[in-house]
Amino acid sequence: MSTNTTTTNIGTTNIGKRVKLILAGVGGSAVLAMSVFGVALAQEQQSDPALMAKSNVMNIGSSATTTTAPATVEATQMAVPAIKGPAPLPSEQQAAE
Repeated sequence: MSTNTTTTNIGTTNIGKRVKLILAGVGGSAVLAMSVFGVALAQEQQSDPALMAKSNVMNIGSSATTTTAPATVEATQMAVPAIKGPAPLPSEQQAAE
């Protein structure tokens, strides 16, 4: 029985080592990709200083629109339905009756 347990443990440790090695490779690749992206972004920001704003005044971004109300406002009329009583049935339902 001990030989079966040893074989199982050896097989499990080999699989565990492979998984750890694969995960380490994925993690290393992620770190490398993030550092390359960071360097590229930093170079892009420093590449053309002419594109930077050259103003000493800070704009807050507020805007105001002013309109004058009309001199006279018409009174709102009461709503009146166009059809009084029950609405006529569609032609399909009239034919069925």
